[in-house]
Amino acid sequence: MAALARTGASDAVDGAVRVPGDKSISHRALMFSAFAAGTSRVRGILQSDDVHATARVLRALGWSVPEVAAQMTIAGGGLVSGLRAPRAGLDCGNSGTTTRLMAGVAAAQPFASTFEGDASLSRRPMRRVAAPLEAMGARVDFLEGRDGLPMTVHGGALRSVSWELPVASAQLKSAILLAGLCGGVSVRVREPAATRDHTERMLAARGVSVESVGGWVSLQPTDRLVARDVDVPGDPSSAAFFVARALLAGEGSLRVERVLHSPYRDGFLRVVQRMGARIDMHRDAGDAPDAPDALVDLVVHGGTRLRAVQVGRDDVTAMIDEIPMLAVLAARAEGTTEVRGAEELRVKESDRIAAVVSNLRAIGVTAHELPDGLVVEGTDAPLEGHVLAHADHRIAMAFGVLGATRDCRITLDDPACVSVSYPDFWAELQRVAR
Repeated sequence: MAALARTGASDAVDGAVRVPGDKSISHRALMFSAFAAGTSRVRGILQSDDVHATARVLRALGWSVPEVAAQMTIAGGGLVSGLRAPRAGLDCGNSGTTTRLMAGVAAAQPFASTFEGDASLSRRPMRRVAAPLEAMGARVDFLEGRDGLPMTVHGGALRSVSWELPVASAQLKSAILLAGLCGGVSVRVREPAATRDHTERMLAARGVSVESVGGWVSLQPTDRLVARDVDVPGDPSSAAFFVARALLAGEGSLRVERVLHSPYRDGFLRVVQRMGARIDMHRDAGDAPDAPDALVDLVVHGGTRLRAVQVGRDDVTAMIDEIPMLAVLAARAEGTTEVRGAEELRVKESDRIAAVVSNLRAIGVTAHELPDGLVVEGTDAPLEGHVLAHADHRIAMAFGVLGATRDCRITLDDPACVSVSYPDFWAELQRVAR
């Protein structure tokens, strides 16, 4: 158990923080560098448990991937060169991205691969990724009556598919695209709403024909990926915690540097600006050629009174991972905030709707669940209580931010769970306080 309490009269932030590399791009940088014909250099990769899981699975399948480090050189083995049946289950840890994307890769291999994970990942739904892979010709087995891991993918020769996803999910879309890529067949995927497009952009940068037209994303097969160096930009989901910390401060400002700015990832910034946040955005001189749009520095000003906001499905798609932090911000906003269209939060690392609401209530905030979201009433009252992270890094970090502010006495059961995405989070959170 860790205490996260700040009860002094002063509450300010100062200085600058550079958040770790984007988690989604880090996973894909490892995968696509391994698949390429040639040597790629990857800088700024996120060094977290989830990314280590991707490297571990790639190695188990026969690709040569070194230990994850700030700067890496990866000698690509091509799409099929040297691959082998894994000697044991593929340990994905807590990483849903590793599981679903690599399931698409495994579907095209002439052997069986069993995906395993920790208790949290094993509860997450996997039949939704199994269905399109089986339509392409793979066979996917689960334990009787189960929808989660362990999951065994029996790969082989695949056929083309046109698949309409039941939910908006970049992971499911990417699994189908990678099955087509590794299986040498064309695929088409349609989403009910546009999601982050890192897979499409990063494959296109490596010479793969990927197009998005009329809501359909299509991929044409190729036998070769071009090697490409990657400078991984800062993760906007991780940046959201420091944006929120500055907004909750009584005074001062905080600069969050070199953050990926994308229309598929900036929903949190757009919503908090509607809440009254003062955020200056400065385009970085560098670029992120494999990623959408731009790198930006965010200067976030404290001392602003936040007001409640209505959040709908169009907002949620571009901020699905930041909803816990938004809900915690809403606890300190004037009025009642409502979030709808976020039912996908119920099948993340935890049921994030239930976890956020129960934890808000535990510290004295009025909140209740909706089938697809939540309602939070803002308050100025001191907040105190014990928070259960449910082994979910985003729950832990969101309430950790609140616990670092004035008039809060909050304890957290599992601070170490943040290591899956941000191992240095607690040190950085303490450092920016003035």
